[in-house]
Amino acid sequence: MVERGDMTALHEPFCKIRDFGETDAAARTFYSPQTLLDWLVHGTHDMRVFLKDHPPTYYLPDVLADRHFLAEIRHAFLIRRPEAIAASSYALSPKMNIDSIGLEKLCQVQDAVREAGADASVVIDSDDLVRRPAATMAAYCAAVGLPFFSRALTWEPGERPEWRAYARWHVDASASSGFERHEHVYPHTVDNTPDLARIADHHRPFYEKLYAQRLDVTPWESS
Repeated sequence: MVERGDMTALHEPFCKIRDFGETDAAARTFYSPQTLLDWLVHGTHDMRVFLKDHPPTYYLPDVLADRHFLAEIRHAFLIRRPEAIAASSYALSPKMNIDSIGLEKLCQVQDAVREAGADASVVIDSDDLVRRPAATMAAYCAAVGLPFFSRALTWEPGERPEWRAYARWHVDASASSGFERHEHVYPHTVDNTPDLARIADHHRPFYEKLYAQRLDVTPWESS
């Protein structure tokens, strides 16, 4: 979305407020989730903004309580298999807990968007994204009313300033030049670590609920 060049892209601004007390967007600084939410709804005007974040406990109540944000912003939900999230997250953060996987909270956000009367139907499967990036992004763009730019499917590898504070979580992304699958062998997985199996099992019903709604990218494979 950064590579497109036609929108302001915000990388995990709510997490930055949680971890550092502030975040920057469009030459402004925000110190709370609510001020950022207010700006997104009322202050962006003709600016096209793409925001990527994940739903931790810290700011989720602010999001769920803001019906303007839920109703007036176009939402999409990116999912990944819970056993894959559990293994990769544990490798970087062994103190992870059941809330470290956001699939349950993602369902809460989706339900709240629908309760606010908005469209919450855009669900992207990460396996589709890495296996069929062109078709998946074309389907996503069509679903949210954006033009599809095939040139944005590739980029120059390197660390980006917006995720420098979380660099260890973005090693693969920094080394990439496009969407591609990375096969990692983790010492701790759901097969040999009971706590990871328990966490993944808790989130599997939420993953399956979202997976059943995933975008059908097949019509776009020949586009």
